[in-house]
Amino acid sequence: MIDLLEYPDTIEWLGVHYRTILATAATGGAMSIVDSFSPVGSGPPRHIHEREEETFILLSGSCEFWIEGETFTKKPGETVFVPRGTEHTFRVVGNRSSRHLVILTPGGFEGFFADMAAGQFQIPQDMDQIAKSAGRYSLRFTGPPLGAA
Repeated sequence: MIDLLEYPDTIEWLGVHYRTILATAATGGAMSIVDSFSPVGSGPPRHIHEREEETFILLSGSCEFWIEGETFTKKPGETVFVPRGTEHTFRVVGNRSSRHLVILTPGGFEGFFADMAAGQFQIPQDMDQIAKSAGRYSLRFTGPPLGAA
């Protein structure tokens, strides 16, 4: 398996490693692709992307997805498409970290991951600062992560 830490452009936030493998600039803004390596139990709070559609391609590990009230699990080789404006979240389940590609159309949202890695913000302590950056990327948080008490 590829170790994202081998690449100098890999960034880290809350234990998740991100590497942009197709930058927005390379596609004239049409899309971007982020390679993500996430530990078991990790996942974002429920949220809505107002601009981007997201496609997840699972390469390793399993993820439980929650999309507008429907919960299901995907494993390596499977994909999930999340239309823009759709409330969703996910978390890594099982006993193995997940490596997945995130295709964002249009591109640009990868800047949010860079902001978070630069600030090393914590959830829930720094949600005000996280939400401020999220607003710049047309991201709105709507609820807790999966498994939150």
